[in-house]
Amino acid sequence: MNTMNADADTVTVPDVKKKKRKKKKGKPVHIPQYHVVLLDDNDHTYDYVIEMLMQIFGHTRETAFQMACEVDSAGRVIVDTTSKERAELKRDQIHAYGPDWRIPHCQGSMSATIEPAK
Repeated sequence: MNTMNADADTVTVPDVKKKKRKKKKGKPVHIPQYHVVLLDDNDHTYDYVIEMLMQIFGHTRETAFQMACEVDSAGRVIVDTTSKERAELKRDQIHAYGPDWRIPHCQGSMSATIEPAK
């Protein structure tokens, strides 16, 4: 204990020791991941696909071009892997992107879906 003298009055201050708390290590939270999958069609140009992927996902031109090639040859391409809520948002943004102005008969946006990542 610490003791102080103040005009003949004695003030006693108890020693306070702080307890060291151990930080509890919690288990990491696993957030399920989902793929955003772009589906092929013949109503959109490579330029449209590249521009859309750059604008919606922030992909580089080179990455977007590679994805455009894959969707054209394989019929589908994973364009993003993220949380379910963000995957749904990105799928909806693809659906809302609009028609390809370069093709007069183009009626609307490309199709996309989401699926659980394994």
